[in-house]
Amino acid sequence: MEAANTTRVTVFVLQGLSNNPHIQIVLFVIFLVIYLLTLTGNLLMLLVIRTDSHLHTPMYFFLSQLSFLDAFYSSVIVPKLLENLLSKRKTISFLECFTQIALVIFAGATEACLLSVMAYDRYQAVCHPLLYVVTMNKKVCAGLVGASWAIGMGTGLLNTILLAQQQFCGPNYIRSFACEFPPVLLLACSDPYISIASILTTMVVLGLGTLVLLLGSYTHIIMTALGINAASGQNKIFSTCSSHFLVVTIFYGSGVFRYMTPASGSALEQVLSVQYSVVTPLLNPLIYSLKNQEVKAALRRMLARKPRLTF
Repeated sequence: MEAANTTRVTVFVLQGLSNNPHIQIVLFVIFLVIYLLTLTGNLLMLLVIRTDSHLHTPMYFFLSQLSFLDAFYSSVIVPKLLENLLSKRKTISFLECFTQIALVIFAGATEACLLSVMAYDRYQAVCHPLLYVVTMNKKVCAGLVGASWAIGMGTGLLNTILLAQQQFCGPNYIRSFACEFPPVLLLACSDPYISIASILTTMVVLGLGTLVLLLGSYTHIIMTALGINAASGQNKIFSTCSSHFLVVTIFYGSGVFRYMTPASGSALEQVLSVQYSVVTPLLNPLIYSLKNQEVKAALRRMLARKPRLTF
């Protein structure tokens, strides 16, 4: 009888980043600029890789997938954040909230897999250069990317469906500016054991699994580089891998801090969420474009082309 009388939540209220109207306007402008720069940077990276034949290699194929994913992930979070910064009542429907959760988990899981694939690609290029073209052929690259997207989709759907099976009977106040798994799970009035077990299993299997692949690949890369006597050879290896290593450090560092801290709605938690979901997708194309000589050269070639006018 008690379960039958339970009112199911159909709308959630988001905490937001500030209740001060003036601060909200400032934040709106800042996040709008960041979002536009994120889309521009990642779409420009996609365009350069697509149009420049010098970048038609496995490494840049994987980078194009990462750029697309970053643009997608930013579009999952930022538009709703911008809408709420201009709204008095920061609400989000049940369906929209869980769709956002599914897409956030999907994007995070897929990016973790893609970063591991990119590390494996660098391992093959550095440690087995003579077999690289055979090992990392088009079929293998497409299979690795397809597996990454499939794992991300499966992870997002499984965890979101299990979370949606929980009873949400109030309160409906989410201590975050977006629908994320930890703060929404705190609102469940039924036993959250299955959802907790699911997300922890995901973090252990997927998180540690991809991290082990990353560390293993870079350990072999560093050992190979140190075994080269020529300083120029070492510098080439480290310059090739430095951009990816920096992206990996930012992704895992911010992700671990974000999901290992309690969902309390504190200022630190909000800053970590903004850094992880808003700032990181902007940094990735900047890192690759500023630290990668081939990308900078491709950008210069693209800008130097004269458009052909046809009549």
